[in-house]
Amino acid sequence: MSTLIIGGGLAGLAAALDLAARGVSVTLIERKQYPFHRVCGEYISNEVLPYLERLGAGPAVLQPARISRLLVSSPAGRVVQAPLDLGGFGISRYQLDYHLYQLALARGVRVETGATVTEVTFDGRANAHCITLADGRQLTARVVLGAYGKRANLDRQFHRPFFQQRSPYLAVKYHLRYDFPRDLIALHNFADGYAGLSAIEDGKYCFCYLTTRRNLRQQGTIPALEERVLARNPFLAKVLGEAEFLYPQPEVINEISFAPKAPIEDHVLMCGDAAGLITPLCGNGMAMALHGAALAAGHIAAFLAGKVDRPALESRYQHAWRRQFGPRLQVGRAVQRLFGRPFLSEIAIGGLRYWPAAVRLLMKGTHGQPF
Repeated sequence: MSTLIIGGGLAGLAAALDLAARGVSVTLIERKQYPFHRVCGEYISNEVLPYLERLGAGPAVLQPARISRLLVSSPAGRVVQAPLDLGGFGISRYQLDYHLYQLALARGVRVETGATVTEVTFDGRANAHCITLADGRQLTARVVLGAYGKRANLDRQFHRPFFQQRSPYLAVKYHLRYDFPRDLIALHNFADGYAGLSAIEDGKYCFCYLTTRRNLRQQGTIPALEERVLARNPFLAKVLGEAEFLYPQPEVINEISFAPKAPIEDHVLMCGDAAGLITPLCGNGMAMALHGAALAAGHIAAFLAGKVDRPALESRYQHAWRRQFGPRLQVGRAVQRLFGRPFLSEIAIGGLRYWPAAVRLLMKGTHGQPF
C-alpha cells in the first residue's frame, strides 16, 4: 500500500479523505469501533469550513450549533466577554468522526477498526515502513501518518521525551441539556483547572473540564471534586445544579501532556494531537487537527507522485507544521499559565475586562485563517 494512517480521529480521517481524493491508496487503522465518544471540547473554529467543503465533508448535514460569542469567568465569577471574529460551530465527536468515517468508506479508504498497531519500523533499503498489528499481521507502506492522539504506546517505541515524564493533567467530559445561549461558548475557571461549555447538535451541550491529578486526589472522587472545587465558581455551580446530564458516567482521560513534540519520528509523519497539543482553553485543537491533515496530505501526495524524495518530504513537512502551529502552541502555553489559578485568573480577567482588544489578540494568536 502507499499510505497507512494510524488513528481514526479528525486528523486521520480528514487526511484519508484528502489523500483518497488525490488517488492515493490509503489504509486507516483505528483501535475502537465507530461511533464512539472522545474527550473533547467539541468546538471548531470556522477556519476549517473551506477545507471540509473541499473534502465534500461539510458539517451542515449534521446540524451543528453556530457559535459567535465567548465568555470567560474567574473562579469568583468575574466575567469578560468578546465576539469571536471568525466564529465556529459545535458538533460532537460521536457524530463528526462517524460522519467522516462513513465518507471514507464510501470513497474507497480501507478502514480497519478494532485493530491496534504495536510497532512501526523503517526499512531504509526498501524505503518503506513495516507495521505490526496486535494480531500478529504485518503490513508495509511507503508512508505512515501517526494520527493516534495525545498518547499511545507507540510514543514509547519512538522514545518521545514527553512520554518519559508523567503529566499532571486529566480531562472530564459530559453531554448535557441546559438552558444556555446556543451561540455562546463559556470558559469557567476554578482552582487548578477550567471548564468549557458550548452547544452541539440536537439541542445538547458539551461540558468538558481540565484539572490535575492532585486536585482529584485531594477530593477523592469526581463528584466530590465538582461539588467542592468546581462549584465555587457560581457559573459552574449553576451548571452542576441545574443541567440534565445525559450519561451516568463521564468520559475521562489522564496523562494529557502539553510538552513540545516532534512532527517527525523515525520517518513517521505525526499529525493532530500526536504532533502537538494546544491547551483546551484556546479552543482550537479540532481545527488544528484538520489543518494538520491538509498539510500532511499535500506533502505526502507530492512524495508519492515522485516530486520530492523522502528527506525533502520530511524536512518540508516539519518546517510547514512548525511554521503553522508553533506560534499557536507557544501562545497557548502562555495563556495556560494565566488561568486555572485563582489569584492569577482574577487578575487576568479583571485586566481583560478593561482591555477588550487584548482578548481578540489572544484569540488571533491561537487561531489561523480559513484555508
